[in-house]
Amino acid sequence: MDTQFLHTFVAVVDHGSMAAAARLLNITPAAVAQQIRTLEREIGAPLIARAGRTVNVTEAGSRILQRARDVLRDVADLSTVANDDATAGELRLGAGTNALTGMLPDILARMVEKFPRIKVFIKPGYSPELYRSVEGGELDAAIVLQAPFALPKTCDWELLREEPLVVLAPAAMAGRDPHELLASEPLIRYDRSQWGGRQADQYLRSAGITPRERFELNALNAIAVMVDRGLGVSLVPDWARPWPEGLHLVRLPLPRPFEPRRIGIVWSRSTIRIRLVTAFLHESRVAMAAHVDAP
Repeated sequence: MDTQFLHTFVAVVDHGSMAAAARLLNITPAAVAQQIRTLEREIGAPLIARAGRTVNVTEAGSRILQRARDVLRDVADLSTVANDDATAGELRLGAGTNALTGMLPDILARMVEKFPRIKVFIKPGYSPELYRSVEGGELDAAIVLQAPFALPKTCDWELLREEPLVVLAPAAMAGRDPHELLASEPLIRYDRSQWGGRQADQYLRSAGITPRERFELNALNAIAVMVDRGLGVSLVPDWARPWPEGLHLVRLPLPRPFEPRRIGIVWSRSTIRIRLVTAFLHESRVAMAAHVDAP
């Protein structure tokens, strides 16, 4: 059995269509369909039920899905097992949206320079799902927000960066009282369904501020652009650069003490690639120590 066909099957299930899987795998939808048909003949059961442009996994497909993931993971581990060398093999990482642009590139630049034989797979996502992926063994490590719950004994977490809450306002509002801005100006709220947004909401409540809400979204770069365009102010963590270019903003510190947003690395103690994870942790510490935000 060709493991590439298993990879195609998992991609179709995860992305919900032949076309989406084809884009991911850089092959044609017809090739995806052919690989699925070949796999179904070898398995002896239909795995995908086609409904127009979308697909659903069959009962038989559901039964083998996790086993297929396990097989693909074991195949990816072969180079790590074969090479008694901390600089070889595949490292599977996760990162949130801001970490993908603000922290991870500096870390990976160091990793590529020092360990050119490491292959890195990166899964973007939100912190809660990335924690689950590390705990479940899908990922070796992830850059995530500090969890508001105790980690299982199979996982560890280490702090990399603290981001205090700041009031983001147009440059013309420099010098104004941050609480007065939050109470009087329209608020572009950081999404309360996310951990970082809940933290901002807790501050507003603790300070007794009832804002005039205008928008709510989970995209810090977009919030910065909206503030620059005069659509309101925002209460956000002072996240890592780069930010969108050409913005004229001020970041006003809060008058009341409050817990910062904490970002770090969670990793699995039981991963077969623990040596690669250890190297990633070391380079992350060095990169963050050398990192200086633009003013």
